[in-house]
Amino acid sequence: MSNTTPGISKDAAHHKRVRKQHQTEIAQDYLEAVFRLKSDGKTTRVTDIQEVFGVSHVTVIRTLARLEEAELLVKEQGSVTLTQKGREIAVKAYRRHNLVKDFLLSLGVSDEVASADTEGIEHHLSDETVEAMKAFLEKNK
Repeated sequence: MSNTTPGISKDAAHHKRVRKQHQTEIAQDYLEAVFRLKSDGKTTRVTDIQEVFGVSHVTVIRTLARLEEAELLVKEQGSVTLTQKGREIAVKAYRRHNLVKDFLLSLGVSDEVASADTEGIEHHLSDETVEAMKAFLEKNK
């Protein structure tokens, strides 16, 4: 006889997925921010990233150091540049972000709330859900 409650192993798998997503969301957010700033034609500096996230200089420096160690970006002469691998992650995160926000807007959510909610949920959606949102938006243009 098993000591587990039915459904618990499925719950554990879901929680494991969420923990994994939490581990990558800050990296994705930072890479996406650098990508957005570069897309605006700016030289991306620590102070720019600080402004985006509203965190301390030290927090940005530490996070960038971890991302540089993971070979996702390079810091040179006060500027931050994405590596190819970092750019690929950033572009995927940027597209996902826009898709989720567009989906929320299509439901009638205000722009301000859609922007805030997107930051909270974009990292926790499965690829299946994202594809379903994309199909929904294409179908309901």
